Amino acid sequence: MKLKPADAARFIRSHTILQAPPLIPEIRLWTAAEATALWEASENFLEEVGLQPPFWAFPWAGGQALARYILDRPETVAGKRTLDFGSGSGLVAIAALLAGARTATAADLDPLAAVAATLNGEANGCAPTPFVGDAISLDPGAFDIILAGDVCYDRRQADPSSAWLFAASQEAETVLIGDPGRAYFPRHGLDVVAEYQAVTPLELEKADITATRVWRARRSPI
Repeated sequence: MKLKPADAARFIRSHTILQAPPLIPEIRLWTAAEATALWEASENFLEEVGLQPPFWAFPWAGGQALARYILDRPETVAGKRTLDFGSGSGLVAIAALLAGARTATAADLDPLAAVAATLNGEANGCAPTPFVGDAISLDPGAFDIILAGDVCYDRRQADPSSAWLFAASQEAETVLIGDPGRAYFPRHGLDVVAEYQAVTPLELEKADITATRVWRARRSPI
């Protein structure tokens, strides 16, 4: 069954609330008030349309840190073509647009994430460009700044994503990655540029405050 955008929008609005993550009070997102409840509500709906779990419904630690970094340093993205790699809610793309980015593409495998990014953009007075598909299929040369928040939680996804991001750092002006130290996060070829304490759901993380860093990929990783 093909997902209809209107059905997806109704589902998102019915099972989330519009609220700002504590680390980014400037931005409001359609966010799950309780992780377990949304997962249970999503099960039948997602199985029916063949989609992934609702990762788009939570401001993950890496994305929060990256969004905070961009809003605090708008010169990083101002006037630039930006890519939010594995965007989920579209948080980082929205932060980029609010900071003055020329464009912000929100790329995610999940069609529901594209709808969430659009709704979240509307709630913040901006319009990220959704891309449904694997972000590694995109040409890194089409972007000046590449931003990736929390994309290393699963090895099947982390390894190709990391390889693409390092390769992209040879073409794009800057590649920034937000990550709290996931198991499959690469340990080399990166420099720390900022660190934050992100409020995170206990159902998803080991603590309600998660230390998270923003990293810049080197052009020649070691």
